[in-house]
Amino acid sequence: MNKELKNRLEIRKMILASFFIALGIVLPFLTGNVAFLGARFLPMHLPVLFAGIILGWKYGLLVGIITPLLRAVTVGMPPLFPIATVMAFELAAYGFLIGFIYHLLPKKMIFVFVSLILAMIGGRIVWGLAAFLIYPLAGMNFTFELFLAGAFINAVPGIILQLVLIPALFIGLKKADIIKE
Repeated sequence: MNKELKNRLEIRKMILASFFIALGIVLPFLTGNVAFLGARFLPMHLPVLFAGIILGWKYGLLVGIITPLLRAVTVGMPPLFPIATVMAFELAAYGFLIGFIYHLLPKKMIFVFVSLILAMIGGRIVWGLAAFLIYPLAGMNFTFELFLAGAFINAVPGIILQLVLIPALFIGLKKADIIKE
């Protein structure tokens, strides 16, 4: 691949990464910026996961770190510390893991689901570890029960949304020949 083509691809990836960051800032408005609904439907997760699987682990990681922090600074939600800080670790893990795992696996549609599920599990583990370390610095308790509630029980609508939307969009864009390996 020549240098000019490589540069064009990188510029395209940067533009798409910017788009996914913007989407991550705007999508939570669909839940009315209500923290309770955001914690259920996880609107910021969708563009990060999509960035990771489309653009690869490097951009997925960056989109994951930047999105919650930039949203906290520009919109005020989630609060920068400790929530957005913990989310930056979580979303960075999502973006990294889905991109990295998908890159390693054969390019069959079943592995879109495998990559997504493993990234969702890994991201929730990173969220739990980050919350366990950072929340006490803000005077907040973080127990195993809070981890289970936040990572799985309360997040069921968002988990279902991710499991339906990410593969459907990805597969649809591949079939339309918009996404190329």
